[in-house]
Amino acid sequence: MIYLADTADIEALKKLYSFFPLEGVTTNPTILKQSGLKLSKAIAEVINIVGKGMIHVQVLSNRAEEMVAEAKKYKEYFDLGNNYYAKIPVSVEGYKAMQILKDAGINVTATAIFTQQQALVASRAGADFVAPYVSRLDNISSHGIEVVADIVTNTVEFDLPTRVLAASFKTVDQIHRVSMVGAHSATIGPDLLMQLVAHPMTDISITQFEVDGKDLYDI
Repeated sequence: MIYLADTADIEALKKLYSFFPLEGVTTNPTILKQSGLKLSKAIAEVINIVGKGMIHVQVLSNRAEEMVAEAKKYKEYFDLGNNYYAKIPVSVEGYKAMQILKDAGINVTATAIFTQQQALVASRAGADFVAPYVSRLDNISSHGIEVVADIVTNTVEFDLPTRVLAASFKTVDQIHRVSMVGAHSATIGPDLLMQLVAHPMTDISITQFEVDGKDLYDI
């Protein structure tokens, strides 16, 4: 499973990219609002950090033609190549836009997915990634991990080129479980990414190594 950072927090991204093997960054209007940055500034800053890593930018329009125009504009404006993915919600207009964008050679990430069928339709429409929301499903007494598992099963059984990009997490356990059901990728906020690589027993072990080796390492 590959990791992406779900954020437009530039300082957090700089810290993460100093050590975490991230494959790219995902953004959406809510994330931009939290960062306090305009799209032009946020994506420019993200590009400086991720280089040729994947950059997923969500459109704001709700009509297919406008989604397509918007997606194309961002790719051109930021001078992005094949590392650019237009994030398109799985609405009727969104499915239309996905097919047009794929025909135009633009990568697509289908987002705001809550069911296996939404993901399967997006895959058939040409989406490169499908992004099911785990915690938001759990919040409405559904089962986010099971939905991810069903989508993964479809990609295998139907031999689809689409990859599953699990999203919307609240706990490290959710991330563990989507990795165990075969999600190809996960986009995760900075706080949870930091928690993934931390454990109190690791800290204790490192401290003990330092104490035990203090007068022994003489080279």
